[in-house]
Amino acid sequence: MTFKAEIDIMPLKELLDPQGKAATRNLRDVEIEGVEQIRIGKHVQMTMQAMSKDDAKEKVEKACQKLLANPIMESYTYVIEEI
Repeated sequence: MTFKAEIDIMPLKELLDPQGKAATRNLRDVEIEGVEQIRIGKHVQMTMQAMSKDDAKEKVEKACQKLLANPIMESYTYVIEEI
């Protein structure tokens, strides 16, 4: 079976996000007011073959923990669907 995972990886809330801070500050330069905070992360789409949704979940977890996310600095969430 083929599955697709939509993975969102974000900096931990406790850590400074310099890229998000710069974007927030620079919005004023393009006349966008009232934005209090931007946090910038990554979005990953992963398509895979797996025997079941549980098997696909194991693959996504392993990919996030070992390669896609840095657990010291980032958190991740994902949604898996069969396609």
